[in-house]
Amino acid sequence: MSKHPSTIVHRLLVTEKGTLLKERENQFLFQVDRGANKLEVKQAVEQLFKVKVTGVNLMTRKGKKKRERSPNYGRTSDWKRAVVTLAPGHTIDLT
Repeated sequence: MSKHPSTIVHRLLVTEKGTLLKERENQFLFQVDRGANKLEVKQAVEQLFKVKVTGVNLMTRKGKKKRERSPNYGRTSDWKRAVVTLAPGHTIDLT
């Protein structure tokens, strides 16, 4: 059973690094589902944004340590980031 694209791609990340990648390499950063693979991310981005994807790189980001109201520490959950390379002439409008 295939997953719906909006359950794979959670959000577009707008960061300093992401802005540089967009301007120089035509790459975009996304926060994606932790169980998603490269093929699922590629198909989801192509369906959601109507663009041609030429490459996907995935990386798992570790959650941060967060202080609670007591001397105890908790953690934010781990998450997965995707760097998606688009074909020349294709772009995603950020507005």
